[in-house]
Amino acid sequence: ADDYVTKPFSPRELVLRVTSVLRRGGAAGASAAARGAGGREAGLTGAGITLDPATHRAAKDGRELFLTVREFDLLAHFLRHPGQAHGREELMREVWGWDLGDLSTVTVHVRRLRAKVEDDPGRPRLIQTVWGVGYRFEPGGSRPAGAGEVAPA
Repeated sequence: ADDYVTKPFSPRELVLRVTSVLRRGGAAGASAAARGAGGREAGLTGAGITLDPATHRAAKDGRELFLTVREFDLLAHFLRHPGQAHGREELMREVWGWDLGDLSTVTVHVRRLRAKVEDDPGRPRLIQTVWGVGYRFEPGGSRPAGAGEVAPA
């Protein structure tokens, strides 16, 4: 199961979620470049983090991370695009597959992901806030200029 809806629910919400699942199902045939032998997506690594999409396992410095499906997908997206800034709208579209939705969903998931992957979630080094844009995964874990201005989600 990828998602579920509890009662009572809005028919509009159900349509959005079904559309999202169908879109992701169509996008599941990711590019051949991202796939290894046998059509499986190759593992992703960065900043001591390893993700294996085939087994849906994640680890940081050899320690297993227990991520939800969305946290795993969000981290995979960041690992596929290191150093790039991503807006919340883009993350909602690319990770959730939704064109509409409450953008605070992204903020909450980033905060929860930081709690699991950052050494100090209050002073994030890996998943950084880019003011006015969104978030960036910095595999080197370096603090940007004006590091005092970087705040958690």
